[in-house]
Amino acid sequence: MKIAVLTGGGDCPGLNAVIRSVVRKGVQDYGFEFVGVRDGWLGALRDNMLPLDVSAVRGILPRGGTILGSSRTNPFKHEDGVRRIRDSLAAHDVDAMIVIGGEDTLGAATELSRQGINLVGVPKTIDNDVAGTDYTFGFDTAVGIATEAIDRLHTTAESHMRTLVVEVMGRHSGWIALHAGVAGGANAILVPERPFDIDQVCAWVKKRFEINYAPIVVAAEGAVPKEGEMVLKDRSRDEYGHVRLSGIGEWLAREIEGRTGTEARTTVLGHVQRGGTPSAFDRWLATRFGLHAVDAVRDGAFGTMVALRGTDIVRVPLDETRGRIKVVDPALYDEFEVFFG
Repeated sequence: MKIAVLTGGGDCPGLNAVIRSVVRKGVQDYGFEFVGVRDGWLGALRDNMLPLDVSAVRGILPRGGTILGSSRTNPFKHEDGVRRIRDSLAAHDVDAMIVIGGEDTLGAATELSRQGINLVGVPKTIDNDVAGTDYTFGFDTAVGIATEAIDRLHTTAESHMRTLVVEVMGRHSGWIALHAGVAGGANAILVPERPFDIDQVCAWVKKRFEINYAPIVVAAEGAVPKEGEMVLKDRSRDEYGHVRLSGIGEWLAREIEGRTGTEARTTVLGHVQRGGTPSAFDRWLATRFGLHAVDAVRDGAFGTMVALRGTDIVRVPLDETRGRIKVVDPALYDEFEVFFG
């Protein structure tokens, strides 16, 4: 059997660990052959593939990013996309695919599976918002990076007695903001699931200054003020219809300065959160996902996604995850409000 491996969407720490795991077990235990698809669905459309063997994946476990490259290409936005993908797979005698991606990449995989392409999904995203799995790899690394940044920002905030707003990734869900904000001792955490009251945020800021401490406000990029609109970088959209976010941090700093009469600055962590070497947990989880994805292919369990449930890796029908986003439970957010202000 020959299997094509594809990584799509934003890069993510742990992608190479999945690729390594898939190839090592597939070759050594099952005698499978592998090809890597370059640059996500774009490579599948353009028949851009390369051989993958055990020697090709040696040494990549600790490397960030993906040796296969990635893109945000939506195959259904391209003329004859499904036919072109079928032709590319046929040209390389590919029997099945392992598709590693987030909400958009796996959404495209779900539709391709419905149209008869044999594939198994592996969930990845630093946002941790893929439905059906407790955690995605990449999330732990992103939280660690954001937490370290918040730790460092506390000292400069206190030196100048100013508010520091830390903008982290999180378009539709606030998992990074909540985990890093709690771990980093933030005084306010703003998430997309809970529209915030700017007056309440300013009250928390003032309360912090009253006891001679400088406030840290952590905001997910998709956080929205009550009776307000999402702050956008611009109105352009990618092939999945997503606008470019970023800007809520600057908006918050301006509002805090104007309403409290105190100084405020913004730090946007941006792509730093998804770069660099994966954490130990993400290497472990990505490796397990890869091992179980190969097993699913061997078993002919196509149209499924491997997922973490507790400490077990299970198979979830891709159809059950499509169009769903895993968001922060309001009760979980409420647990930490005692630390705000």
